[in-house]
Parts: sequence; structure tokens; C-alpha cells
Amino acid sequence: MSIQSVADLRREFLGKPLDLHIGGRWVPSCSGARFDIVDPSSGEPFATVADGGAADIDLAVQAARAAFENGPWRSMPPSERARLLWKLADAVERDGDHLALIETLNTGKPLRVARAFDVHLAVESIRYNSGWATKLGGVTHPMSQAGEWHAFTVREPVGVAGQIVTFNVPLTMAANKMSAALAAGCTVVLKPAEQTPLTAIRLGQLAEMVGFPPGVINIVFGRGKETGVALVEHPDVDKVSFTGSTAVGKAVLAAAGGNLKRVTLELGGKSPVVILPDADIERAMDAATMGVFGNSGQVCAAGSRLLVHGSIYDRVVEGIARRAGMLKVRPGLDPECDIGPVISSAQVQRVLGYIDGARRDGAELVCGGRRPDRPGYFIEPAVLAGTRPDMAVVREEIFGPVACVMPFDDCDPDAIARLANDSVFGLSASIWTRDIGLAHRLARRIKAGSVKVNASAALDFGLPFGGQKQSGWGRENGREGVEEYTELKSVAVCL
Repeated sequence: MSIQSVADLRREFLGKPLDLHIGGRWVPSCSGARFDIVDPSSGEPFATVADGGAADIDLAVQAARAAFENGPWRSMPPSERARLLWKLADAVERDGDHLALIETLNTGKPLRVARAFDVHLAVESIRYNSGWATKLGGVTHPMSQAGEWHAFTVREPVGVAGQIVTFNVPLTMAANKMSAALAAGCTVVLKPAEQTPLTAIRLGQLAEMVGFPPGVINIVFGRGKETGVALVEHPDVDKVSFTGSTAVGKAVLAAAGGNLKRVTLELGGKSPVVILPDADIERAMDAATMGVFGNSGQVCAAGSRLLVHGSIYDRVVEGIARRAGMLKVRPGLDPECDIGPVISSAQVQRVLGYIDGARRDGAELVCGGRRPDRPGYFIEPAVLAGTRPDMAVVREEIFGPVACVMPFDDCDPDAIARLANDSVFGLSASIWTRDIGLAHRLARRIKAGSVKVNASAALDFGLPFGGQKQSGWGRENGREGVEEYTELKSVAVCL
């Protein structure tokens, strides 16, 4: 991407007011306040957006409620909703270079990753979810009660959906959550992460361009402690979908209790990667390296606990460290960038604090774990050996480029599963072995919402995604993800 393209972006997008989208209009916040957006590759502000608050959330919810109850969205045929979503996917695809550049400036991730991964998945998620608009039917039910009956179920949209997304994959997450809710017939109030609202703005502009009715999609920026809380607590919001940390997810759950709104929580993880001695070791090390260091480790399903059989432990530690050391830590616009910065200065200090704590507890820092001497929020990918299950670096989600490698010697599936399950989290897991029987036995025993065999990622929008234990409630993706935005009603007619 040329410097001229960045200059064009600053003039044509960032140089214009970046306001809230409420009821089909782009408006400043009620308070008139604004806040800076920082480029994590430089640590410098490069844009300002309207700073929404509780009053703005209330206006957005009112607009979403009016569009749901009285606007054309409720009466629009499902096939027309599907066509609108498909048109939005086409618009996102056409605008892909623009969106990727915005995402890279806002998150710091490599530009090629933003284009090939984030934009591509945003398009695919909208297209996938659009197909469910015409397929959310019920079933007929034979009644055992005396008499003649026609009994059936119907699925109805739950209503106004409040959606809160985190900073690591903001475009993909916003597109996926919005399109699932819209396919179900809901209207939406989206609150992006305060650090990364910019692609949500562009997504709202594209939705407006392709013809979504006013009030169907509303976008409000702001801090979580005020704006996010106002959205979750609002009595006229029927459903909340939140992606973020487990600690904040628990607060969301408590705040949603006022009107018992439906809640989906996609929360933290500390995902195990089990590497057995019969695995394709080189392939496993390649995948494990990017599975923990990709997106600078800012991935909920990052495979940050590497459980490696003792017979190959030294080889894997050396191999992962060598691969980590070869990753180029650069600004996202640098064509050679493999790993960009983490999102903020506070996150740098958090990650470094975990590494320092692990070393004090006796872990060995095999490589990385330092902050390069340059502007921006960069951390060299760290490999920690000699870690133990009782260490904070092993037990707690770091959300940074830190791999904890631990050996095991017993190949019994129950023993391995005990190690893998020794966590409050249960989001994801990976198993590396050529023994398909052992792989199946382990997959049954590991407590995780998704288990991959001989792969670090298996992202498909038809496959439900979510966590067990403290990794969340409910599912996204697939039929189940769209049905989270519906209520099931039973109808029994005595003939």
C-alpha cells in the first residue's frame, strides 16, 4: 500500500467527522465530546471520533426499537433481508483495500493479514448469515392430548440486539454479529471497542449505501464503563452479545439481569495445544507458533498452553523459539511485518508483567519477551519453558505473544485430559497426533467448545463457536449462532 493511499485515506475518511450512526443519521454525541484514536504502531493519535454516552445509547435504542416495531424491517420478506445482506457483503468486498488499510492503522496488524483474513472473513460471515434469513422455521408436533390439533413452533426475532465487540478483530466481529442478528430479523445497536471503532464506521456507511432502512443498524462509540454499561442495562434492549474478557463478561451478565435480557458471552481462553510424540512435529511447531503469536497473541482462542510429550519436549521448545525469533516485529504497514504491536501501552505493561512474574516463579525465558527500542506498542514473541500449572502466566489469559511450554510423560488420554482441563477456561484446544483413535478419545475428554486435530484453526461460519466453563455462554456461527437472536414460540390449535 503506497503512502499516497494512506494520504488519500486521511483526506477522504479520517478528515471528515467520525460521528455516531443513530436512526439513519450521522450525528455528534449529545455531549459534543470526542476522543482520540491511537495508532498502536506509533503510539500517536491519528483520528478523533464522537464520544457517546448513556444519552446516545438511549437514542440509538429508541431508533432500533422504532425500526423493529414500526419500520419496514419487521414486515420485510426474509428473502429481501437476505438480498440486502448479500449486497452489503458485495460492498465490503469491493471496499476491501480501503477497509484493510483502516483496520491496519487502527489495530496495528499486518496489512496483508487485514486484507486476506479480516476483510475476507467479514465478507464470508455476512454471506453465510444472509442464507439463514429464509430458513429459520419451526416444526409441527403431534399432540397426545385428546382431540384434533394442529401444533407447531415458530421462531421470531428477539427484538433489539445490543452488540459489544472487542479490539482484536473488530471488522470481522462486527460484520458477523450484525449479520446474524439482521438475518434473524432483529435490529442492532453496535458498540465497537473504544480503541478500534473505525471499520465499524465504514461498515455503517456501506450498509447505508446499499439501502438498509434507518434505525436497523445503529453504531455508538464510547468507553465500556459508561457506554457499554448503558447498552447492557437498557430496559428496551432484548438481547446482548458480548465478546471480551471473562471479568467484563461477568459484569455484563450481572447488568443484564434488570429485564432478564438474553445474553451471549464469548469470553477468554487459555487454550491447550497437545503435541504427542507420533505427530508431524515440524507441522505442529509451524501451526503452534502462529496459533499463539498470530495477531500479536491477541486472540481469545490462542494456543498459549503447549503441552508437549517429554520425549520431544526439548526439540519443540527449540523449534518454537527458533520460529518465534524469525518473526519480524514491525508496524502493520511494513510489507515485511509478521507481528504488529499490541493494542495499547497498558497492554504492553500487562504482558511484560506476566513475563517478569513467570521468571520470578522459576520459568525460563527462552526467547523474546522484550520491548524493542522504537515508538509503538511492540513486544517480541516470548517462549517460556519450565512453566508449571500453578503459575499465573499459565492460569490467566494474557492476550499477548507469550507461549508457555510444559512437558508430560503419560500418553493415557485421561491423564492428558486432566492437564488440558486444568483451567477455568474451556474455549478451544488442539491435538497433534497420527493416532486417530487417541485423537477421538482426547477430543471427548477435553472440556472445550471446539477441538481441532492436527490443526491450530478451523474457522468456518457454519461451525458453531463458543466456550465451556468460564469461556462463555451460547454460540456464534452456524444455525445456532443465528438462533441465539430468536425466541421459540409454541402454537397449539384445537380443530
